[in-house]
Amino acid sequence: MATGDKLIQVKDLKKYYNRGAIKALDGVTVDIDRGDVMVVIGPSGSGKSTFLRSLNLLEEPTGGSIIFNGVDITKKKIKNAEGKTVKVDIDQHRQKMGMVFQHFNLFPHMTIMDNMTLAPIQVKHMDRGEAEKKALALLDRVGLQDRARAYPIQLSGGQKQRIAIVRALMMEPEVMLFDEPTSALDPEMVGEVLEVMKELAQEGMTMVVVTHEMGFAREVGSRVLFMADGKLLEEGSPADIFGNPQHPRLQDFLSKVL
Repeated sequence: MATGDKLIQVKDLKKYYNRGAIKALDGVTVDIDRGDVMVVIGPSGSGKSTFLRSLNLLEEPTGGSIIFNGVDITKKKIKNAEGKTVKVDIDQHRQKMGMVFQHFNLFPHMTIMDNMTLAPIQVKHMDRGEAEKKALALLDRVGLQDRARAYPIQLSGGQKQRIAIVRALMMEPEVMLFDEPTSALDPEMVGEVLEVMKELAQEGMTMVVVTHEMGFAREVGSRVLFMADGKLLEEGSPADIFGNPQHPRLQDFLSKVL
C-alpha cells in the first residue's frame, strides 16, 4: 500500500546512445512512493528495462536526476546537511535496492546457501551463523529450505528465481527492482515466482516490476506505467490502464496482449 512518502523521484530521465541517435529514455518523470507496486509495461524496445536499470545506475543516465531517499544518486558529489561537499557512494545506495534479473545471476560454483550469504557477510559484515540462520528462514518462506546445500544447476528455473528473490531480501532492501523475472521461465514455473512477488507486495515491500504478465499488473500493481519509444505515455491505476486506456499506443498495445 503506497504511503505518499516519496522513496524515489525520477525527473526528466534521459539515456541516449550513439551520440543521441538512439533515445532509450527520453525525458521520463515519475515518483515512486514507499509501498508502491509499480508495474512497467510496454512493447519490446520501449525503454522499460533501461528505466529499471537506471534506478540503481546499472545504466548511467545521459541526463535528468534520480533522487533516492532524498539524495540525487546521479551526482558524483552533493552538499550534506552541514553544507560540506561529500561524495555520493552509489554502492551504499545500491545495498538498499534489491535487483532480480531475468536470468537469475546465481553463482554456479557456489551452493545456494553461499549464494545467499556472500553479500551480507562481505558487504554488511554479518556474522556467518546469523547470515545462515536468516537464509534458512527465507528459504523456508519460499519452500526451498531443503535445497540450501544444492548448487544452481540442480534447481529448476522457477526454483532459481525464487532463490534470486530471497537472496536480494537478505540485504533488507527498501525497494525491489524486478527486470522481467518470469520471461526466461517455462510457463508452468511462472506462477510460483509470481506468488512470491505477490506475497512481498502484500507485506508492503516497495516494488518496481518490468513484466509482460498482464494478470500480475492488473491484480497486484498499485500503479501501472506504459512506456513506448523511451517515453512514459500513460500512468494510472490498473483499473484505469486496463479498463479505460487513453493513449492510442496503449489501446493498440492492450488489444494485442489481452
